[in-house]
Amino acid sequence: MTLNKMMIIGNLGADPELRYTPGGKAVTDLRVAVNNNQRGPDGEWVEETLWFRVSVWEQAAERLAEQLRKGNKVYAEGQLRVREFEGRDGEKRQSLELAFARVVNLERRPRDEGGGSGGGYDDAPPAVRPRGAEPRSSAPGAEMDVDDIPF
Repeated sequence: MTLNKMMIIGNLGADPELRYTPGGKAVTDLRVAVNNNQRGPDGEWVEETLWFRVSVWEQAAERLAEQLRKGNKVYAEGQLRVREFEGRDGEKRQSLELAFARVVNLERRPRDEGGGSGGGYDDAPPAVRPRGAEPRSSAPGAEMDVDDIPF
């Protein structure tokens, strides 16, 4: 048994490129930059950027072409392939490609796009209380007694 699967998180280097095959299938090509920071031999931090081509097919291709824009952070997983091509200077080059990819937009959606009211982003996490917990009183002067802390 073999497995060829790669997962990356990075930023789009350009707007998605949507095209259609002669058979009518939608294909969206993405250029994703993945940054890696590591110490060089001299002890200084060196930032390296790897570029991946990501191809998404059919309905997902059309949806992502509408949703994504240059700079968006995305998660992508798919089959890793090495594509060889000839550069403009005549040199043979290679590019890394994720084929048959599944892509998830990691950008937070503004409220007005997500069905909420108002603009901007909702930075506050939802309020979560354990089952059976009493709601906190927000009345002025309502303070917790140190003896009520469970630890």
